[in-house]
Amino acid sequence: MRKAFIFTFSLILIVNLLCVSAMGGNVVKGEEEITLPASFTASVENKEDLSKLPVDIRAKSAVLMDVATGEVLMEYNADLKLFPASVTKIMTILLVAEAINSKKISLTDKVSCSENAASKGGSQIWLEPGEQMTVDELLRATVIGSANDAATLLGEYVSGSEEAFIDLMNQRAKELKMENTNFVNATGLDDTTEAHLTTSRDIAIMSRELLKYDFIIDYTTVWMDSLRSGETELVNTNKLVRFYKGTTGLKTGTTAKAGCCVSASAKRDNLHLVAVVMGSANSNDRFETAKKMLNWGFSNYTILLPQIDKNSVNLVPVIDGLSTVVDVNIPSLEPVLIKKGDREKVRVDVKLCENVEAPVAKGQTLGNATVFVGDEKVGEYKLTALQEVKKINFLHALMKIFNYISNGDDSFPFTA
Repeated sequence: MRKAFIFTFSLILIVNLLCVSAMGGNVVKGEEEITLPASFTASVENKEDLSKLPVDIRAKSAVLMDVATGEVLMEYNADLKLFPASVTKIMTILLVAEAINSKKISLTDKVSCSENAASKGGSQIWLEPGEQMTVDELLRATVIGSANDAATLLGEYVSGSEEAFIDLMNQRAKELKMENTNFVNATGLDDTTEAHLTTSRDIAIMSRELLKYDFIIDYTTVWMDSLRSGETELVNTNKLVRFYKGTTGLKTGTTAKAGCCVSASAKRDNLHLVAVVMGSANSNDRFETAKKMLNWGFSNYTILLPQIDKNSVNLVPVIDGLSTVVDVNIPSLEPVLIKKGDREKVRVDVKLCENVEAPVAKGQTLGNATVFVGDEKVGEYKLTALQEVKKINFLHALMKIFNYISNGDDSFPFTA
């Protein structure tokens, strides 16, 4: 009797779960549930020699980039045009972040769902036409749940229409020098297009740009969340959020055409890296490849912030000026990516002019600071005048002579 009861209860539970799944359910798991066709392969024709790479790449294309400098540390078929699936949404999220940063929109704005956004298929939060959600809620749905309806609605809110937003996506791609990218939607859905293409290098570029907005990491590092007072659960498809130390994001994507893709970013100490993997044959290969690339990067590189020795920057004498010297503005230097063990090879050479003739304009170049790693020049910065120094005229000279005769002091009674 007990076995019969357990069997009946289990059967009812399974039927209920199947019904919930058929109705759309309340748990959003992104595109992780997509099964690739048996014909999908991660190999490409004329592919680069994998044996030359320091890690095993199980994908059609991959790039490892340093976020601070934009330097590419590892690449494989980096400029091969491929379908990006929902990794596309990195550009969507970037444009939303820029609109928030410029105060064009805010996280608390309420947005009404359009018929167009509600009609999007694939991963979604089942928005109804006229339903309202805040920008914050739509961002959570897009970033964590990869919801196509939410992404489309955000695009419409930023630009007024989906078409105008797509134009903005392509315009921003050109500005970022994403030379092999063409977007046809804000979601990455590719079942009706052959023209929605990008590359690993271009994805790394837009990923790096997105990571400039610190508040986005509050979304990209969330494993589980919910909307509609807990009725709709969001589960992040980026498993690295849970299992990889230092993960900061960013986005997965899977379609039958694209295969399994990910832009995976992580930060340890001062080193922030992004590993882009496109066209893996399965989800495990995608994440394992990204982890191996990130591990290799963290094991072999570090970030150093070079400093100018202030003792090497003296006041510059001014000839025929109201002031006899001018202060030098010392610029902040950009971080330098170096191989571990090369810290002692980093140096900053400072060269200042011996003197300068008045008038001196504020911001006028007085010398330069050059950053070297060994014999390689990796950065150059101008050393400039911190203030203006006017040229002495006849009246100033006469006052100087009078002051010297009266007080034995050859300094000016006033300065500009």
